[in-house]
Amino acid sequence: MEEEEKYKVSSDARSKPLTGGKNYRLHLPPNIPARNFWSVIVYDNRTHLMIHAGQPWPSIHGHSGKLTYNQDGSLDIYFGPKAPDGRENNWIQTIPGKEWNMILRLYGPLESWYDKTWRPGQIEEWEAITE
Repeated sequence: MEEEEKYKVSSDARSKPLTGGKNYRLHLPPNIPARNFWSVIVYDNRTHLMIHAGQPWPSIHGHSGKLTYNQDGSLDIYFGPKAPDGRENNWIQTIPGKEWNMILRLYGPLESWYDKTWRPGQIEEWEAITE
């Protein structure tokens, strides 16, 4: 079986539960340390099932050719009830009134994961404004 590491988050950078009616951003630094594949998936806290809010899959993954990376190779993933303008490909829809959590999965994790030289940012509440 392929080696997998999981990183689960159920609260924001201020230690508040992630709620479906708010907008959030997760920053992933450049060179996500997965030899084979990585994914970010959103789950309902109550049912522990993937959230089904209208998208075919409540996830973003490294094999998606449509992601918009930052100039430095990092990636911002957005969560919220509506897609932020211009960031639709980097967005996972959430459901107002539902608390959720996300899991970052690394398949074939690289040394930078184990030696902690690469770590994802915290999920931060984000206002959908022009940056």
